[in-house]
Amino acid sequence: APGCKQRTPPRRNRQSESVRSMVRENIVTPADFIYPLFIHNEDSNDVIASMPGCERHSLKSMVKEAKEAYAVGVRSFVLFPKVEDSLKTNRGEESYNPNGIVPTAVRMVKEALPDSVVFTDVALDPYSSMGHDGIVEDGRILNDETIEQLCKQSLCQARAGCDFVAPSDMMDGRVGAIRDALDAHGFTNVGVLAYTAKYASAYYGPFRDALDSHPGFGDKKTYQQDPANGREALIELACDEAEGADMVMVKPGLPYLDVIRRLKDNTNLPVAAYHVSGEYSMLKAAAERGWLDEKKVAMETLLCFKRAGADVILTYYAKQAAMWLQEDGF
Repeated sequence: APGCKQRTPPRRNRQSESVRSMVRENIVTPADFIYPLFIHNEDSNDVIASMPGCERHSLKSMVKEAKEAYAVGVRSFVLFPKVEDSLKTNRGEESYNPNGIVPTAVRMVKEALPDSVVFTDVALDPYSSMGHDGIVEDGRILNDETIEQLCKQSLCQARAGCDFVAPSDMMDGRVGAIRDALDAHGFTNVGVLAYTAKYASAYYGPFRDALDSHPGFGDKKTYQQDPANGREALIELACDEAEGADMVMVKPGLPYLDVIRRLKDNTNLPVAAYHVSGEYSMLKAAAERGWLDEKKVAMETLLCFKRAGADVILTYYAKQAAMWLQEDGF
């Protein structure tokens, strides 16, 4: 007979949707998602032009958005603030103001949705007059002095009721210092989601538009990873594991699927992938022009994260993807 004479032709397991669904290796569910929410201290929402479908939410709107996402199965949220310029300083003192926007937002989400999981970003850049993740001195980003501020920020967020702090700053040793600070103050149940392999990527542009947090000078290449390096992620992984991280993350996501797999193959901790703003905005732009089927490509993208080894996905599509899954009878 013509064609392949294999005894077990692979196409047998693809012959119908019932068979394909039975042998499918990975699936995406709303429980996999962490939904990033942009917030600001205004009474109305602001459209983010470079991120269609996303807004800077008022705190009231943030609660409404979280409730809508929760209703379709999204249980986890991470909060990112746009801070007024008048509150920004080089040392980022506003980051640990107990009455600041993030602690206030944490309390509001936990009051409205007590069983939700709230993550908080730990870094100085939204609060920095210099637009960097750490304290700047003579053009350099200070490591240990920054960590002192990050510990204060983490404690402030823990007191407000967050479930996980997520240090995104990439200072050396910050995971251990934050873990020690939390434990010393009785917050032993507050977890640490470490931005383990965070690359100095050009994919972050729309996010920085959303927070108005572009670097005031230079770039972030002295503390974020070089996009050319893969093995280096394993050094960061070993450090974060030893320092007490509860989960580890790769950021960006789609261009770094190989790094997700490297981490997955070398840790027993949950691995998170961040489907970042640039990835999201490229898909939105192509869909707006009719070049791609948004739903199909977005869901395939999220599935690819799972296939690469991600247990958790931070994505701006979280609510929409959960709605699509619900429509499809998941």
